[in-house]
Amino acid sequence: MNEKKYILNIDFSKLNGLIPTIIQDYKNNEVLMLAYMNKESLQKTIDSGTTWFWSRSRKELWNKGATSGHLQFVKSISIDCDYDTLLIKVEQVGVACHTGNRSCFYRNVE
Repeated sequence: MNEKKYILNIDFSKLNGLIPTIIQDYKNNEVLMLAYMNKESLQKTIDSGTTWFWSRSRKELWNKGATSGHLQFVKSISIDCDYDTLLIKVEQVGVACHTGNRSCFYRNVE
């Protein structure tokens, strides 16, 4: 992974220390979820090889799948052109959504 090269350029200031992070299946490119990362959760993700996020409601770090077993193993991390959004491709174990659906994006707007 080449994310270490760009980590210093990430702009955490735009959203009060958080950046939106899109999680995508590395095999079929299905968008699984959107969460937020801060510097600490990004570093823990890089160090551990599994996804860590900042919970805006609980105000704490959380490791995706730590309690459910539905872990996300990081395959690549990309940063967008403005250095303020991440795209992480993962190998998803089980489901990504807390509702039991594979993806958090399972409903269509009509």
